[in-house]
Amino acid sequence: MAKQKFKITNWSAYNKALRQRGSLTIWLDESAIAAWTDCAKPEGRGRPLHYTDMAITTVLMMKRVFNLPLRALQGFVDSIFTLMALPLRCPDYSLVSKHAKSVNISIKTPTRGEISHLVIDATGLKVFGEGEWKVRQHGADRRRVWRKLHLAADGVTHEIICADLSLSGTTDAQALPGLINQTHRKIREASADGAYDTRYCHDALLRKKIRPLIPPRNGAQYWPGRYHERNHAVANQHLSGGNDVWKKKVGYHRRSVAETAMFRIKTLLGGHLSLRDYDAQVGTRRWAKRWRWLKR
Repeated sequence: MAKQKFKITNWSAYNKALRQRGSLTIWLDESAIAAWTDCAKPEGRGRPLHYTDMAITTVLMMKRVFNLPLRALQGFVDSIFTLMALPLRCPDYSLVSKHAKSVNISIKTPTRGEISHLVIDATGLKVFGEGEWKVRQHGADRRRVWRKLHLAADGVTHEIICADLSLSGTTDAQALPGLINQTHRKIREASADGAYDTRYCHDALLRKKIRPLIPPRNGAQYWPGRYHERNHAVANQHLSGGNDVWKKKVGYHRRSVAETAMFRIKTLLGGHLSLRDYDAQVGTRRWAKRWRWLKR
């Protein structure tokens, strides 16, 4: 075991915080209880939807947190309502599976205030495939499917500002314009790794008047035109033989916030997707931005 870098002095508070991680506290306000079911008449034919989108979203959130299959999730939620003495029922597992593809998830993010530094990165989420040990021992199976989760986090507050899910064939550079268009807040500068060093990404950032802090790839050349920030980084690379000097000048170390956000999401929600339909996978990952405590 590696030696601890910092010595723990407040053992009582430290132990209390570790015990608090296992505390199960579920809180429902009166508005959520009243909005659990929907009594509105449908516009067309058919039976009205008994449960609202808020109920479906809440159940999907608990599914990811506790890593439960749909049938076990239904019994888990019903038992919680019984212990809380609430006259509510969990939606049927088949209903949750069906409406996870089209549920309308309301995400309320701050619309005011300037973002001084935005960090962008992407990671892979497994849909089909075995564990790493099995792959090392017997090789990879043909049925290995991945999705890519793209995140943009505030470098100061560590809050997830934008999130998007794409197919594994989508490159990081292709997903950047759609990612930053999710917010209308003013952004001063954005940092990303060398995979975003393309004209497509730089044009998308400059179009929104964002200062790009992207390290150029090895052997990069100057681009004519308005790419002054990148040309400055290329000049530093040619003079020093690498990007280390440029990274210290612009404070590129702040991009580690994106790596921390990826680690927290995979630790809390898991590194795989249980639903097989792509639209349902997008729905289960879209509400990750609502988790305020991911930034802590």
